[in-house]
Amino acid sequence: MSSAEVVGVYPDRIKIAVNDIAELSAGAPLKVGSYLRIYDSADCSIVAIIENFSIELKPAPSGNNPESPGYMRVYMLEALPLGFLDADGNFERGGGSIAIPPKAVEVASRSEVQKVYETVPDGKKFLFAHLARERHVDVPVDGDKFFNRHLAVVGSTGSGKSHAMAKIIQTAISMRDGQHGDYRLNNTHIVIFDIHCEYQTAFPEANFLNVEKLTLPYWMLNSEELQDLLIESREEQSHNQVAILKRAVTDSRRTHFRGDENLRERIHYDSPVFFDIEDILSAARAKNEEMVEGSRGSKQGQLHGKLDNFITRLENRLYDRRLDFLMGERAKKTNLEETLRQFTGYTVDAKSNVTIIDLSGVPFEVLSITVSLISRLLFDYAYYYKKTHPEMLTDTPLLVVYEEAHKYVPKGGPAKFNAARIAIERIAKEGRKYGITAAIVSQRPSEISETIFSQCSNFLAMRLTNPEDQNYVKRLIPDSLGPLTESLPMLSSGEALLLGDAAVMPSLVCLEPASPVPSSSDVRYLHEWVRPWHDVLFQPIVADWER
Repeated sequence: MSSAEVVGVYPDRIKIAVNDIAELSAGAPLKVGSYLRIYDSADCSIVAIIENFSIELKPAPSGNNPESPGYMRVYMLEALPLGFLDADGNFERGGGSIAIPPKAVEVASRSEVQKVYETVPDGKKFLFAHLARERHVDVPVDGDKFFNRHLAVVGSTGSGKSHAMAKIIQTAISMRDGQHGDYRLNNTHIVIFDIHCEYQTAFPEANFLNVEKLTLPYWMLNSEELQDLLIESREEQSHNQVAILKRAVTDSRRTHFRGDENLRERIHYDSPVFFDIEDILSAARAKNEEMVEGSRGSKQGQLHGKLDNFITRLENRLYDRRLDFLMGERAKKTNLEETLRQFTGYTVDAKSNVTIIDLSGVPFEVLSITVSLISRLLFDYAYYYKKTHPEMLTDTPLLVVYEEAHKYVPKGGPAKFNAARIAIERIAKEGRKYGITAAIVSQRPSEISETIFSQCSNFLAMRLTNPEDQNYVKRLIPDSLGPLTESLPMLSSGEALLLGDAAVMPSLVCLEPASPVPSSSDVRYLHEWVRPWHDVLFQPIVADWER
């Protein structure tokens, strides 16, 4: 009797009985996730992956004592069929059927398993991972589909999301076309919203923008963003505050406009033209102190004394040193070209493949607005680039990485997140047409705007311990491959389920380590606590805090 034979063939699995596991594995360890090759009588074979196994005890041949038979172990393997290898060694996913009866079962060789992933055309291969259970096997993806169709990297804290994203980006910026010799920069353009200041160590030559270096002009905020920044929607006078803001902003834009006089009257509330925030404060104060003529002389205006909260909020925003990047003098003096250059890596002093926007110093109350404005500027840049180059495809495509995206685009979150949600949803729905792609990185995929995630075509799902997040990923893959998701809560750091349009098939992969690594490792408590007492210099901490 053969050491292994097929005892059941189903549409989504194959059942195999193994009498001698050592003979089948030829001494190598056989485990869940190992690949098998199952032959049929037509010189064709199925490649399948072991999904689970069980052990059954069956009576052994009776020998000389038929009344006291012994028992033997039979291993029952269930394998998931992936596709077919033809006589020439070419792999085809799905399709076809295996002839009855199958001839034999063998462990697939390294070259046979690699054939499964060789269907990606050579010119489009993008490699950053290997099979988790067969680490000698490369798992390339179609690079065009991987970056042209929005990407999501999800996983619980400590699963390795930042390391995975850093490795993907490092691979992208190190690619060479083989025609231009040794050059420092390729044409990669990547913007990272870094909420915990993790990526600077991974990209030491990146264009790094923290709150001291970032310049984001408040006068380019649209109406919704301005109202989120300056109006408290729950206040009794909020509708009057909006009316005053709209009129004051429009008047200030027209006053400071230096273009064609014929265009002045066409300037409106949302026009991307400079206005002075001091003008808005002056207008609010004037309305709050307004006296009007009545039948018995002067009397208080309709809003006299009712705009104190609005004025206080304006003053707080204007004089908050933490908001200098948005409301300070450098934000007043910059122009649109300088603003776009800092985000796209085309700075005057140096060019860079990667721009890191460090959001760790941005006050939480303006985080959504900051992300919204930058996202909107990047989308409009991509739109107008294509519009002014109609004769060609976009030749400077952008990848925008939203780290910890659930913090500023939550599903059904408060109104203060509307601006960021609208801006990122626009990129998700329309960005592909203009060469701007989103990479969503989050530890809680079930809490992110469904509109954004529904537009993602490629997923890297790392360890997920929350059942809602696990179920979210399970809904993304075919039923026949569903058992792969059962391993999500048990994946090691750096392991992930790779699936989507760019992948040959859903696969459990192990990512190569990033080099250098992002500074997202856990704090080594015991290592630090056992050291001798360490004095802290409080003066620079307090000085920076109070600045």
